[in-house]
Order: sequence, then structure tokens, then C-alpha cells
Amino acid sequence: MPDQDGKRLSFKLVYYGPAQSGKTTNLLALHEQLAPEQKGEMMSMETQDDRTLFFDLLPLGFHAPSGLSIRCRLFTVPGQVAHDGTRKAVLSRADGVVFVADLQRNQETNNAEAFRSLSENCARVGIDLERLPLVVQFNKSDLPSAIPQTEIRERWQSAPWPLHFASALHGEGVRETFASLLGALYRRQDEACGLSREHGLNEAAFVAGLMGTP
Repeated sequence: MPDQDGKRLSFKLVYYGPAQSGKTTNLLALHEQLAPEQKGEMMSMETQDDRTLFFDLLPLGFHAPSGLSIRCRLFTVPGQVAHDGTRKAVLSRADGVVFVADLQRNQETNNAEAFRSLSENCARVGIDLERLPLVVQFNKSDLPSAIPQTEIRERWQSAPWPLHFASALHGEGVRETFASLLGALYRRQDEACGLSREHGLNEAAFVAGLMGTP
């Protein structure tokens, strides 16, 4: 659930996925692409053989027509299975998730295990996965070993989540993935937080405000 005190609304968004899938690269690329006034300093919590990155998006918030200040904090989780306790701690109270899958064919088992881990850890920390704003990004689409996008779309055609393809190392698909998550976040929180009814904020303005786009 978001933190809300009547004047400020803060969301926690988490990048989850297997080790080496590109979660950190996504966050670094997004941080690089945002304007200076849109972001706080990138921070890191080191764990053995891995790390958790996070930064504040719009540290001062952007304001809805009502005056409500809205901000986000973005996190990655460590991909190593050995750090599952850290993954649960970071996932706790998340308002939205980007699942970063590795599009290389030899990583399919790791992707499946990581998604199962996401499902299990959501249950453990009290998050309803079926209601959680979730976007799936297939990263490393530029590699020769990547599974063709048509094959992925065929397999995932019945999935309820938006699918995106990216090459985070080159900054491609990073903003689009994040914007998609913000749209899903708005649709989930609109009624609960009165975003349109009480604060005069529609989905387009919510996404644009957090992305820093006109």
C-alpha cells in the first residue's frame, strides 16, 4: 500500500528477476535518462556477490491539481537465490513490480524459477499478485541468442500483464517499460487514492508527471 498522509503520496516500485537479467542495468539506464530534477542520488546496499540499488524519483514530488505531492522510490532486488531474505524485505509493501526476464534461450529455467520466487514471496509478504501492478520486460533482445519476440508473444498471449522488450544496456525499452508500470499503477490506485475524483489527476497526467514529460 502507498504511504499517504493527506498531502503526500509515496509509491514503492521494485525491479525483480533472475540474477544477471538486467535489473540493475534498467535502473541505472532509467536514472541516466531522467532529467536532474527528476531524481535523487543512486544508492546501493551491498550484499555478498550482489547488491540492491535504489533511488528516489522526484524527491520533492510532483503536484496534482489538488496540491497532493506524489513521489516514487525505485528498488532492485538481488537476483541470487542465496539472498532470498533480502528479496522478500525489498519486495515488502511494493506498490508495483517490473519483472525483468533474460530473453536468452538458455535462461528460460532461471526466468521461470525467478517468477515462481516472485509469486511465493508476494504471498509471504502479503501482496496479492493478481492485483499487483506488474509489467514483464524481456531484456537483452539485441543478443543473437535471444528468443524471437513472436515466439514470446505467442507463449504469453494469455498473460494479463503488459509485455515489453528491451536492451537495457543500450537504454532501449527502459522508459517504455517504466511508463507502462506507471499506467498500471495509476489504474490500480485511482479509486483507492481518489486520484481522479479528489485530486483531478488522470492517467496521462500521472504518468507524464512522474516521467517528467510534457
